[in-house]
Amino acid sequence: MTVQSRPGDPVITPALVAEHGLTPEEYDRVVAILGRAPTFTELGIVSALWSEHCSYKHSRPLLRTLPTSAPHVLQGPGENAGVIAIGDGLAVAFKIESHNHPSAVEPYQGAATGVGGILRDVFTMGARPIALLDSLRFGSLESPRVRYLFAGVVKGIGDYGNCVGIPNIGGEVYFDHGYDGNPIVNAMCIGLLKKDELIRGEASGVGNTVMAVGSRTGRDGIHGATFASEELGEHSEQSRPQVQVGDPFTEKLLLEASLELIKGGHLAGIQDMGAAGLTSSASEMAARAGTGIDIDVAHVPVRERGMTPYEILLSESQERMLVVARRGHEGDVREILEKWELRAAEIGKVTDDGCFRVRENGRVVAAIPALPLVKGCPAYEREGTEAEEIQRLRALDLSTLPLPATGDELTEAFLTLLGSPTIASKRWVYEQYDSTVRTGTVIGPSGDAGVLRIRGYSGGIAATTDCNGRYVYLRPRRGTMIAVAEAARNLVCVGALPVAVTNNLNFGNPLKPEIYYQFRESILGLAEACRHFETPVTGGNVSFYNEYEGRAIYPTPVIGMIGLVDRLDLVVRHGFAQTGDAIILLGTNRGELGGSEYLYRLHDLVAGEPPTLSLVAERELQRAVLALSAEALLSSAHDCAEGGLAVCLAESAIADPEAPLGLTVTLGDALAPAPLLFGECQGRIVASCEAAAAARVLDIAERYGVPAKQIGVVAAPGEALVINTRTARVEVNSETLARVYYDSIPSLMQRPALAEVSAAD
Repeated sequence: MTVQSRPGDPVITPALVAEHGLTPEEYDRVVAILGRAPTFTELGIVSALWSEHCSYKHSRPLLRTLPTSAPHVLQGPGENAGVIAIGDGLAVAFKIESHNHPSAVEPYQGAATGVGGILRDVFTMGARPIALLDSLRFGSLESPRVRYLFAGVVKGIGDYGNCVGIPNIGGEVYFDHGYDGNPIVNAMCIGLLKKDELIRGEASGVGNTVMAVGSRTGRDGIHGATFASEELGEHSEQSRPQVQVGDPFTEKLLLEASLELIKGGHLAGIQDMGAAGLTSSASEMAARAGTGIDIDVAHVPVRERGMTPYEILLSESQERMLVVARRGHEGDVREILEKWELRAAEIGKVTDDGCFRVRENGRVVAAIPALPLVKGCPAYEREGTEAEEIQRLRALDLSTLPLPATGDELTEAFLTLLGSPTIASKRWVYEQYDSTVRTGTVIGPSGDAGVLRIRGYSGGIAATTDCNGRYVYLRPRRGTMIAVAEAARNLVCVGALPVAVTNNLNFGNPLKPEIYYQFRESILGLAEACRHFETPVTGGNVSFYNEYEGRAIYPTPVIGMIGLVDRLDLVVRHGFAQTGDAIILLGTNRGELGGSEYLYRLHDLVAGEPPTLSLVAERELQRAVLALSAEALLSSAHDCAEGGLAVCLAESAIADPEAPLGLTVTLGDALAPAPLLFGECQGRIVASCEAAAAARVLDIAERYGVPAKQIGVVAAPGEALVINTRTARVEVNSETLARVYYDSIPSLMQRPALAEVSAAD
């Protein structure tokens, strides 16, 4: 069957090939696969599917080293989302995805469509979305542009999730100059399904009908996958046309219709038209099933006249699905979609020849073997070399820094840290999200992890996101292991057993040796930690080219982790519960300041050795805390992280801003007070319990080999936070602490943002 170029299509030249992001060697590979030169439409198809965003050509060899299987894993990497069995015939689908570049140029729509995309990834597995989380990184809030980006992203996430009716139960936000110009916007979704209703994105069943479902196709988002595979620069604002526009109300209809279609047994396969649009969904579904797909773009509903096959195939218009209807069920599919006021158009058939064939009014304009198209992009393993600049930063002698030593100096540093945007309460963020819709939220934002009750299930599930990019920047392998360990600590703090991981690997340009080194070391750390904690990686996302004007972000491998809760009545919260409770420190203070928030905020430094880590000690800590939770011994538990022990104690005391508690703590450690209070050494949890239970808590900790000691007592509401070290004393009224902690971000966000400044000019 002859493939024809369309009249008016440009001639394929080396310049046009380069413009499409293909190397000469990759183009030669395309010619070899086809046995001829590609048409312009085929060039567009290959450029999208072989972009970094879709092909993972610089990450596939390393990703294969991750642990991905376990008895409870029903679906690992390679599908729209990972799926794990949780018992009682139920399963959980979950995944995290990035929308960094779109959010950098159009923050509201970039973030909103990121939420829409991750929702579709989950409900195409047959799972009803039940929760969202997010992981965000921005530059300094002192910048009007950063305030504009931050406000737009938060509103986009909130508006989309709120409109669809999915609770946002947690996440994290960091602010650091390392993300200037290129914010990180990662969205995670969790869905619930019955094990026997799991469906995959496969074009199975020769002769089955291929249907385009949902919104019409427009010109928004064309080459969005290619845009996501480029560095940002000062002219990136011109890429706004490549940012999609979301419609959460259509998304809600699409969600309900898709789940009804799946439950009714009318579909052989379903996939979101995400990155690379119809091109990726059709070709990937065929490749997974070992079949072919023959479609005619003249039958695709469009909202703009004169759209070419190239544009229709590569459009990333939102709220669209590609479904494969079982033969004879086409009428049922249309009937259900009409009930939900959605359009369904028959655009093609599943074939047995393994070819992704595209027609325009019957004329073939593209014909590419599906499996080589999806799997045939060459994979690259490059030389990786650590940057000398990072070696110098890591070797910096921190002992020469002037550190606060007196009570007044320490108190001033403590309040500065507590008011740092990275540490301060994110209430300004999560109050824009509906965290309780669907009435399943047990613990929402502001806790160590979000917790959900599952109707018809004996327990609940918990979820968290975590990563400290500074640690990964200074030591990629160790920093990534810390991210996994901290995510696990967050889960055990609420009483959940960590069971599986999804990841969003945000890095710079992999063609640069220092970036490839960071990525390789990070993957090695991820694999080692996940094997040790028995938390398989079920999928995720790689986001490269996160750079602005040639400078990369901190390497930021965000960990999304799922845990299981046996009994919801034993869930533990992070805030101290009552006056007179004993305060217990689980773990050891080591006074490690490298890569800390203290160094960044008070010395403008990202330097030194990041905290050390023992995976064995971390695992024993997890087991000990879960044992304590099972015996209902803990009143609270809170992971000690950014800001160190002093911040952890303060956050536990002022968890309720309306009735902040005081505390008195005495630390006998032979460490200088600043590293003791503000160092971010790992493997520590601050817990509280009734005074009569303290001896039992210490006994259980000892049984698991976890260092533990009582360091203080919870005081009454309104009393001071008092921390005594061997050489100095910090004392601050709890109401003052609450004001600093809860008001810092709102006061910064009251300043003009970029849009307001521009309007004033």
